[in-house]
Amino acid sequence: MSLPVQRFPSLSHWGAFTAVVQGGRLIACEPFERDPAPSGILASMPGTMQSDLRIARPAVREGWLNRREASDRSARGQERFVEVDWDVALDLVAGELARVRAQHGHAAVFGGSYGWSSAGRLHHARTLTHRFLHSGGGCVNQAGNYSWGAAQFLLPHVIGTYAPVTGRVTDWNNVLHHTELFIAFGGLPLRNAQITSGGAGVHSTQGWVERACRSAIEFVVVSPTQADVPDGMRARWIPIRPNTDTALMLGMAHTLLVQGRHDTAFLHSHCEGFDGFARYLRGDDDGQPKDAAWAAAICGVDAPTIIELALRAASRRTLLNCTWSLQRAHHGEQPYWASIALASMLGQIGLPGGGFAFGHGSINGAATPRPDVPAPEMSAGRNPIGQSIPVARFADMLLAPGQPYDFNGRTSTYPDIELIYWAGGNPFHHHQDLNRLMKGWQKPQTIVVHDSWWTPAARRADIVLPATTTLERNDIGGSSRDRFVLAMKQALAPHAQSRNDFDIYRELAARAGHEAAFTEGRDEAAWIRSIYDDMAGKWRAAGFGLPSFDVFWAEGFVELPEPARDMVLFEAFRQDPVAAPLGTPSGRIELYSQKIASFGYDDCPPHPAWLPPAEWLGAPEAARWPLHLVSSQPPDKLHSQLDAGERSVQGKIKARQRVCMHPDEATRRGIGPHDLVRVFNARGSCLAGAELDVRVMPGVLVMSTGAWFDPQDETLERHGNPNVLTLDVGTSRLAQGTSAMTTLVEVERWQGEAPAVQAFKPPAWVPAPP
Repeated sequence: MSLPVQRFPSLSHWGAFTAVVQGGRLIACEPFERDPAPSGILASMPGTMQSDLRIARPAVREGWLNRREASDRSARGQERFVEVDWDVALDLVAGELARVRAQHGHAAVFGGSYGWSSAGRLHHARTLTHRFLHSGGGCVNQAGNYSWGAAQFLLPHVIGTYAPVTGRVTDWNNVLHHTELFIAFGGLPLRNAQITSGGAGVHSTQGWVERACRSAIEFVVVSPTQADVPDGMRARWIPIRPNTDTALMLGMAHTLLVQGRHDTAFLHSHCEGFDGFARYLRGDDDGQPKDAAWAAAICGVDAPTIIELALRAASRRTLLNCTWSLQRAHHGEQPYWASIALASMLGQIGLPGGGFAFGHGSINGAATPRPDVPAPEMSAGRNPIGQSIPVARFADMLLAPGQPYDFNGRTSTYPDIELIYWAGGNPFHHHQDLNRLMKGWQKPQTIVVHDSWWTPAARRADIVLPATTTLERNDIGGSSRDRFVLAMKQALAPHAQSRNDFDIYRELAARAGHEAAFTEGRDEAAWIRSIYDDMAGKWRAAGFGLPSFDVFWAEGFVELPEPARDMVLFEAFRQDPVAAPLGTPSGRIELYSQKIASFGYDDCPPHPAWLPPAEWLGAPEAARWPLHLVSSQPPDKLHSQLDAGERSVQGKIKARQRVCMHPDEATRRGIGPHDLVRVFNARGSCLAGAELDVRVMPGVLVMSTGAWFDPQDETLERHGNPNVLTLDVGTSRLAQGTSAMTTLVEVERWQGEAPAVQAFKPPAWVPAPP
């Protein structure tokens, strides 16, 4: 007789679904019935729930267990592990936290936990990690994020807020009705629209793009790869050298200026500092007009095209959109500021269908119509020591304790970290120059990691605590860019001895004497109810009725209605800049920022400017490293999550990540389709599978991130992780964001037998006593 089948509603960052369980095993994930475009990533979930890579019991690195803080830290990732019971593991963690804090202070503890972790708001690893460490005295946190860190710290100086980069921009409905020309700098890649932080009931972006394809909107996609044009979109593709969009925008701005096509009235009434920016465009001070010919020599787009595009934008209702990827580059602040300046000169900011936007094509839910009310959330509490570093400066902090660094107008010093506490996320995916990070990773005395699988971070920890997955606990989820809030019901028993992060931290807090501050007297069920009730109160205050928690939990979801009117970015400011000023010092759009000028940063001047990146195809270094590597987001997983899953594994070539290149570049190097290749530069090398694609412009490689880091040694990574190659420098002293997109490389056909990929093999163990 077959075992009964059970169904449980749940949510992931790649979409809502029903977990189908039989005999205590996940056998399928059925997409949410309201979702018109569910992600195929769901197919990877069943296999990973029962994977041999699941962490079964608490484990301690052998050398650390024997010598504690005096252990050989270079052995992380190589030594065997010893399994211990939970009480021993928790005592070790609690003892280390107490020792480090007593000997070195709270600023010696780093609360890492950077990553998407669970879509659930209670069992969100980053929130819980910081809540636990904050309630115990504090820790060093991270400021900003890898996704749009440069924009986060630039935009408040220019437009008074960074909200537009989170997806709060002129919505798709308004675009469909009013936009005539949509210029997409960085493209509109639908692979990114599978993902929403906090999870989505509906994958809405694909539907909006399909409607746009059927509309009269003229689309222009500016990108190094035509793959960034959605299927079915009759878009004009303008190939551009990576990292040079700023020069193209400045060439367009110069064209508007010299031909008198700029909106002088808008620039006078709504902008500050245009005269200073105009002096730069004309070349009054440096003798170099930023005209179309100048821009063409930099970006590889011919001057007539630049002039024609500028004049076309001036003659139509035009929306300028930048993907997040543009600002993940050296001087990544500049394309965002230049796009705002160009939109200001066009004079359409605040008008239906016009102006600028960020994030269309970067994440599902960007520009989706939604009432402006909160999603479910849980507070991490206040950090008593109030100390943080820019998130992308993680390796700098480990390698240069006590050294000064500049960030957004102030100078600070890197703390001396002796203990890293990490739960959720994978630093060996999202950080740059991983060989450099490996050196920094040897600095702390102790590293504690919570994880569900033997990820690259877990393998390189001293103490590993097995954490449950989303399906092994109850939670509540929802995104601020989606109209659904969903119940996440426990579908599976915890794997082996794994425990949820909340209970792990509760027990650790009890050992340290701050359990009440961490839990506030609530268990899992009470917290989920509290999160819902807090959100419901805010929704009701905004005029949206909600059922009781019990009704919500029984039905599995609640849905916000569509908003009564379109969202137009800066509409009120447009109508009356005095009554509705921006949050800048002038209350207006700052095309020349006196505040940034006061910082004196030579790598971020007080107006949009072309600053050559440290590495680009116009640099002298391109003679040695003639290919620009674009490390894109993967289509078959979320960052490195589910890399061991069915969908991701099937997408690899010879068990390695794919690298796409133009056939001409392959022919010059004797590379054929699906050949194994080595991609390399002075920072390292990795193996990958060659995919020949005429949609990639010559001189460019495109390689998705997310392959689990699998180094043979410092000279070779076996699995295809591009972050062994990427440049680890800040975007500028203003934002200190990631410069991952600023990377020159070479590629060659691999000769001989290739080393086997080891990424999905569990670590070695000390044999259990007889």
